[in-house]
Amino acid sequence: MTVEIARRIAEACKQRARELRSPVSIAIVDAGGHLVLFERMMAPYGWATANISIAKATTAVMFNQPTDAVAQWGAAIPGFASSLAAMTQGRFIMAAGGWPIRLGGATIGGIGISGGNAPGRDDEIARAGLAALEALAPALAPQPQPQPQFQPAGAVPPAQLFLQPSLAYPASAPSSASALQELAGAANAADYALHEQPAVQQAASENEMGGQRSEQIPQSDDATLRKHLAGGPS
Repeated sequence: MTVEIARRIAEACKQRARELRSPVSIAIVDAGGHLVLFERMMAPYGWATANISIAKATTAVMFNQPTDAVAQWGAAIPGFASSLAAMTQGRFIMAAGGWPIRLGGATIGGIGISGGNAPGRDDEIARAGLAALEALAPALAPQPQPQPQFQPAGAVPPAQLFLQPSLAYPASAPSSASALQELAGAANAADYALHEQPAVQQAASENEMGGQRSEQIPQSDDATLRKHLAGGPS
């Protein structure tokens, strides 16, 4: 029970009391019976109605029933009213005009009206306040809050799963045999680079030089060759 809710209920009760020309005392308590709001419309008169309205509101919360209903079944119990009045220090009474205040199916307080100038006026004024609360119930009901979802420590939020680059992994891990073959191939390539390749390059260079020398010696024709073999002048 908040002061704002109590004020809205009280204003509706006062409006109805003015329409009926019946100034009353209005008391509103919370679910524990503690006074939240009190107003006496007939001040400075009607001082007795103040305590009566508070007792009606407290009794309605105590039994979670209208005080008229409590009076009907409590009257059949000898000593019931006097015993409860003594136990609650005068905050219990069996008289119409007190109602529990419910919001969302839960009792949040009670209202007590006293001082009506005609039978049933207290109840009518109290019900006017309850009707005003029912009209405001959708706006006053607490809205459900979204519950945070639990995630284990180190977990990546779902929104970031699509933002992380994916790692490329081989379909299967290389075996030890293939790893040894790769190492042997690398060693053979290195040995070839150190020994075989220089020899091949040297042979290639010698062939090139020999070809150059052979190109420098002109080819002799048959006549010149025969003269040379015969010992004659060329």
